[in-house]
Amino acid sequence: MSPQLALLVNPAARGGRTLRLLEPVARRLRAGGAELSVIVGDDAADALERACTAVSERPDALVAFGGDGLVHLAVQAVAGTDVPLGIIPAGTGNDIAAALGLHRADPIAAARTVLRMRTRQVDAASIRAGTADELFAGVVCCGFDSRVNERANRLTWPPGMARYLVAMAGELRSFRPIPFRVTFDGDEVVEREAMLVAVANTHSYGAGMRVCPDAAPDDGLLDVAMIGAMSKREFLRVFPGVYRGTHVGHPAVSIRRVRAVRVEVGSPDEDVVAYADGERVGAVPLECAVRPGALRVIV
Repeated sequence: MSPQLALLVNPAARGGRTLRLLEPVARRLRAGGAELSVIVGDDAADALERACTAVSERPDALVAFGGDGLVHLAVQAVAGTDVPLGIIPAGTGNDIAAALGLHRADPIAAARTVLRMRTRQVDAASIRAGTADELFAGVVCCGFDSRVNERANRLTWPPGMARYLVAMAGELRSFRPIPFRVTFDGDEVVEREAMLVAVANTHSYGAGMRVCPDAAPDDGLLDVAMIGAMSKREFLRVFPGVYRGTHVGHPAVSIRRVRAVRVEVGSPDEDVVAYADGERVGAVPLECAVRPGALRVIV
């Protein structure tokens, strides 16, 4: 029987350059016998509504054609259902796809994977921050990295990843460590100044930053990384190691495995926003809790 696939598309992925891949990907899926319906929303809210409607009609899979942000949206639609999530990575980072062993740089190969329809049960996690109450599949960040995101989103130039490098340089000039209060599993409390706190279901974010290199998406746990206060010079020396995962050997870095975590800031003057899977969620305080086996993904 031909698989019925709902293909959720982000036309803005890679600044719109991804759209040229849509036709060959759709052609490959149809050539493999799939019956395809394409979903493109007017905005994120409209895309989510359309995705939820598609899932209610019980396709054989909802397939996200885009980056981590689109996967984040698709997770809201499929979590807790028996409709599996397929991923055809076509964004800038594609960290969730990489964590699941998918073809991060080859959308046609990822389309072939979708056609095989082999699924795996993995975890998701809930996040409550500000007025938001949603799920994530990858990493939540707050602190230096989320402030870089905030700054980058205000820039119109340069394009692509270069914008984040410019934002990082600008943020570093004014950044100071943030007083965090972190509660693990409802009872253990750690108060310390830190550069950032990350809550990870998978190991990387931001196009390959392995903030929690041993995080696994199917272990029923979240990895919480704290990079403690340090001088800017030391931070510049340590932070690049996040791309290799070597930062974990620094004495200011700690990682804990938990089922739930609450992150607060110790000063009302601190303005800290959380990003989940690269998407802006809301202001800290935030609460995260793992949802074991909440997702079926095609791998």
